[in-house]
Amino acid sequence: MESVHNPDRFLADLRQVLSQGRKRIGILIGAGAPLSVRVDGEGKLSANGKPLIPGVEALTTEALTGLTGVDKTAADAIRAALPAGGNIESILTRIRLLQQALGDTCVNGLDGNGYEELGRKVCAAIGSIVGAKLPSERCAYHELISWIAGTQRPHSVEIFTTNYDLLLDTAFEAAKVPYFDGFSGGHAPFFDPVTVAGDDLPARWARLWKLHGSLGWKVDGERVVRSGGYDYNELIYPDHLKYDLTQKQPYAALFERLKRFLMTPDSLLLTTGFSFRDAHICAVLDEALAVNANSSVIAFQFMTLKQEEAALKLAYDRPNVSVYASDGAVINGVAGKWKLGDAPKNWGEIRKSFWGPRWDSENPMFLLGDFATFCRFLALSYSSDIARVEVEAVSSESTGGEEK
Repeated sequence: MESVHNPDRFLADLRQVLSQGRKRIGILIGAGAPLSVRVDGEGKLSANGKPLIPGVEALTTEALTGLTGVDKTAADAIRAALPAGGNIESILTRIRLLQQALGDTCVNGLDGNGYEELGRKVCAAIGSIVGAKLPSERCAYHELISWIAGTQRPHSVEIFTTNYDLLLDTAFEAAKVPYFDGFSGGHAPFFDPVTVAGDDLPARWARLWKLHGSLGWKVDGERVVRSGGYDYNELIYPDHLKYDLTQKQPYAALFERLKRFLMTPDSLLLTTGFSFRDAHICAVLDEALAVNANSSVIAFQFMTLKQEEAALKLAYDRPNVSVYASDGAVINGVAGKWKLGDAPKNWGEIRKSFWGPRWDSENPMFLLGDFATFCRFLALSYSSDIARVEVEAVSSESTGGEEK
C-alpha cells in the first residue's frame, strides 16, 4: 500500500524544537517568499493586491518593459529564439554570450558593446523592481523577526537568502533586533570575511547572509562596502556567470558559511520560498548533508509533490532532507500523501496554523509552503497552546509516518 505521513506528528515535533530554542536553526529564504505578501497601489497590505516583489515570470516582463528602440528589438529577438520566450535568467545569459562573442559585429542592431549596455539596463531594472519597501503594517517579515527575538538561545538564528531586497534588514531594524550581515564599521561598513567565518558575536545577534548580494552593496576600491541605500552595484544577477561570481568574495565567504552551518552537528535548516533550482546552492546542501548525517533540512514547498521535482531529487538522495509539500511529503526518503491523525485535546487551533483551505481552493491542504503562513507558524510556536499539548500524546494518537 502507498505510504502516508501524519502532519500532526511532524509539526508537533517541530514546534517543540522551535519553542525550546536549544537547537542550532537556520532558515533559507528564496525568491518565492515575497510573493505571499500582497500590497495595493499605495503599498498597504491587501489580500487582493499584487505581490510585494513579483515572481520570475512577472519579473521578466517588468524588467524588459522599459526597453525601447534597438534595445527592445534585440531583447524581443532573444525572447523569440528561446523556448517559451525564456525567463530573466536565460535572457540575461543570452545577452552575456552575445556581449562576449560579437565584438564589432552587429546582431539585431547591437554589437558586443551594445549588448553589454543592454545587460546593464536589464540589471538596473531588476534592481529597481526588487527595491520594494516593507509595508508599515505588521506582515510575515515582522512575525519572522518576532520569533527570532522571542527566546534566549545558545546559538544565533542564521538566515540565508538568495534575495537582493532589504525587507529582512528593515524588519530587523524596525523591531530593534541586532543582527550581523558580514559588514563591519559605521561610516562605510566593509565586508569582513573573518567575522563571517567565526562565532564570536553574542547569540542574541541574528545572522543575515545575502548569498547573491544585496541592494546597497558596492565596490569601493578593493573592498565591498554597504552604502545603506537601494543602489544595485554588487548583485549576482541570474545568468550563466553566477557560478564564477560565487567563487569570489564576498560570495565565497557566504557560501562557505552555509556549508559550515550544515556541517555543524545537530543543525536544522528550514527552507521557504526556495525552488531548489539554484544548482550552486543545491550543490552546497548536497555535499554538506552527505558528510554530516546529524544535520537536517526541512523544505516547505508551496506546490504539490509532483510539481516539486527539484526538491524531491535532493530528498531522495539524502534521507536527512524532508520535503513538506501541499499534498504530501518525502520523509526519510519515503514519499507519501498527508493523512491527519486523531487530534488530541487542545490541538485543533494549532492544527489550523498549518492545515486548512488555501485562498484559491476549498480543499484543506498543508499550508506552510506559503511564506506568510510559515512565519505565522513560527511566531505561534511560543503560544500558550503548546504548553497544553503533550508531544507524546500527538505521537501516540497519530498514525505515524510509516503507515502503509
